[in-house]
Amino acid sequence: MEGGATMTATKKLLRRGLPLYAMIAPGVLFFILFRYLPMFGVAIAFQDYDPFDGFLHSDWVGLEHFRRLFTEADFWFLMRNTLIMSSLNLFLFFPAPIILALLLNEVRLKAYRQSVQTITYLPHFLSWVVVVSMTVILFSTQDGALNKLLISWGWERFDLLTNPEYFRTMYLIQNIWKETGWSAIIFLAALASVDPTLFEAAVVDGASRWKQMLNISLPALKSVIFIMFILRLGQVLDIGFEHVLLLQNPLNMDVSDVFDTYVYRSGILSAQFSFTTAVGLFKSAIGLVLVITANALAKRFGEEGVY
Repeated sequence: MEGGATMTATKKLLRRGLPLYAMIAPGVLFFILFRYLPMFGVAIAFQDYDPFDGFLHSDWVGLEHFRRLFTEADFWFLMRNTLIMSSLNLFLFFPAPIILALLLNEVRLKAYRQSVQTITYLPHFLSWVVVVSMTVILFSTQDGALNKLLISWGWERFDLLTNPEYFRTMYLIQNIWKETGWSAIIFLAALASVDPTLFEAAVVDGASRWKQMLNISLPALKSVIFIMFILRLGQVLDIGFEHVLLLQNPLNMDVSDVFDTYVYRSGILSAQFSFTTAVGLFKSAIGLVLVITANALAKRFGEEGVY
């Protein structure tokens, strides 16, 4: 009897949660198909993989592809460019959504706040092809709208797309413009859970809006900031292949060539699948070490970690 009652209760629970299970099913399926199943392909990083021989019959070469990566003449050059651009994302782009969320949280006119929030996260839905194409149309050296305007005023052309000095700045500005609004959503959600009575008490105590932000809003985001920063460290060597590739040209290769574009050029185009996988595994290993280290440090300082 007890077993039957337990089965009945379980069925009722499953039936009641069916809509929720249906909602999470696409996400679960995505991670299974594109995150977990491809992990079996990591084995080819240790093989001289031949698509015709397959996983089982390709020759094992051990760490040969990793030795090749670390002994490449361009390895430290690629590492430097990748880390510089990753640092721009980590220390200049990462705070932008936090600042936007804090500012939007201070806007009391709901319609205005929602309008600004919608406008700022809409660029997220544009592909990098569209964003870079817009940049080319505006700033192309020969036919760009800006340079045509400058020439009509009697000024010199502004060489933005081919001058290596402007590449990283342009990359950062495009990232901020495209992703800040979307990334701010999670911080706005955290701010929405703050008890309004805290602000009311602060007003009674004579705290200004600035002090309310520093002493109530920002501390409320602390745990979320730590978690998002740790997760960001896991992608420290992933800086956006498509974005960089579209901005890249022969004149700015000295500052734009990173691991992703190098792999595409020397691995994918030449069908060197094992070497490409080895580079990807190296990047993932670096991200994993940083996440574990940062998570341990966060726990040591009494903050919530990722796990």
